[in-house]
Amino acid sequence: MAATEAKAPAEQVAKTKGYWSGVLKRFSRDPVAVTCAVIVLLLILAAIFAPYLGLNDPYKASMIKRLKPIGFPGFPLGTDEQGRDMLARLLYGGRLTLFVGLMPVVFAFGIGSTLGLIAGYAGGWVNTIIMRTVDVFFAFPSVLLAIAISGALGAGIVNSIVSLTIVFIPPIARVAESATSSVRALDYIDAARASGGNALTIIRVHVLGNVLGPIFVYATSLTSVCMILAAGLSFLGIGVRPPEPEWGLMLNTLRTAIYVNPWVAALPGLMIFITSLCLNLLSDGLRSAMNVKD
Repeated sequence: MAATEAKAPAEQVAKTKGYWSGVLKRFSRDPVAVTCAVIVLLLILAAIFAPYLGLNDPYKASMIKRLKPIGFPGFPLGTDEQGRDMLARLLYGGRLTLFVGLMPVVFAFGIGSTLGLIAGYAGGWVNTIIMRTVDVFFAFPSVLLAIAISGALGAGIVNSIVSLTIVFIPPIARVAESATSSVRALDYIDAARASGGNALTIIRVHVLGNVLGPIFVYATSLTSVCMILAAGLSFLGIGVRPPEPEWGLMLNTLRTAIYVNPWVAALPGLMIFITSLCLNLLSDGLRSAMNVKD
């Protein structure tokens, strides 16, 4: 009996390793997803190690070097409306843009998954209270809700993260509740209850492993949306405050220079487009690799 009990966890570990190795193998066969993963990784590394790349000071302005074109000596990507190095500001701006685009999804993933798991497993009046409260937020478009919350809290990085976290909790909670409700009706959950397992143990051991994949894949698909919304808040002046380099804020300050130097003015928007596109394609590749079905 003891040997059988010791063998079962080992088989479970081997099964888990086999699943994730299969996911990695299927993901590596998708050239589009791999390329996007490399691009996103390079952007993250460039943003993290920007201070060590020998770039110009992203805050140093020069009125005699305003709006220099791409390829100007000493400024490979030109300068902005205050003569600041665009290459340095784009790389430093990636720090804030990616950070504000990622952290709300991380926080919303934790909070929304917890609410969805509780609502889906408990059912009854607990499900009704949690999900009807979540449904209230679905009455508002995500863009307008983010603008309203951020406008009420005020401009700033922290307030932007809080407002975007609130926006993304409801959809993640809805996906988590739907997945948990489906798993709760399966036979092995009834068997776990009959064997005397408490709710916390059943959720941790039997439910979480089966619903975490769909929730995680869905959350990754929200990263690009969150990044665009964060840039939009900065563009409207209720996100990151100047003179901090952030792609949405840079797009706002350069909009008046579009007729003078359109190529330089378009660079922040191009960075937002490339990053969001790569994140979307990366999410699609991960969904296919994990065999998550809608």
